[in-house]
Amino acid sequence: MKQDWISPDWDAPACVRALVTTRVGGVSAPPYDGFNLASHVGDDPLRVAENRLSLRQQSRLLLPSEPLWLNQLHGTQVLSAENPMRLEADACVAKSAGQVCAVLSADCLPVLFCDAAGTVVAAAHAGWRGLAAGVLEKTVAAMDVSSERLMAWLGPAISQPAFEVGSEVREVFCAHDPRAAAAFVAHGDGKWLCDLYALARLRLMDAGVTRVSGGDLCTFADAKRFYSYRRDGTTGRMAALIWLEA
Repeated sequence: MKQDWISPDWDAPACVRALVTTRVGGVSAPPYDGFNLASHVGDDPLRVAENRLSLRQQSRLLLPSEPLWLNQLHGTQVLSAENPMRLEADACVAKSAGQVCAVLSADCLPVLFCDAAGTVVAAAHAGWRGLAAGVLEKTVAAMDVSSERLMAWLGPAISQPAFEVGSEVREVFCAHDPRAAAAFVAHGDGKWLCDLYALARLRLMDAGVTRVSGGDLCTFADAKRFYSYRRDGTTGRMAALIWLEA
């Protein structure tokens, strides 16, 4: 089956390459069908390996190297692609051509970054815990350029109508910034509908990143195209990838 990959719609320099995979295509069997790229969700390792190989071989952008597949922990650790000694991280920064940053997701928010000059790129995995703890701010800091020169693209994630959370989640964000209250809609019995995209934009704005695009694809609502942990429980993962071209 033909791959169905997403190219970010943003004003990135020509040397910046990026894509987001979907579940379309691949060889994984249900409930991971079909293009699962995660090795930690219970899928057959051989099928995951075949999907990753297919990503390398069939990408119309021709990935220059094997992506740095992180062991994501819903935290704030940022990995430097120049020195990937340990892969326990939720973000990756690359300043050299050919190094592919990648994050996996199935409802959590993948955020891709680059600078206007095309000298640095990054990918961050922002579930609500990592977002609240500051993973986006730490990614921006690790890129080590003026935030005014940065741009960000928000990839497929669970949208507000599908993302019900408890009051404790809202309290964490509002304690950090009262303006975060606008990202929550009461949903009865102490529950709230949470807008991850709005929270990410607020955090990025405070970090000095004003050029933000994307944020219009819901993983929960589109079962044919996207994996969703909240919808399905046991499921696969998509990848958001970015790199600098030589």
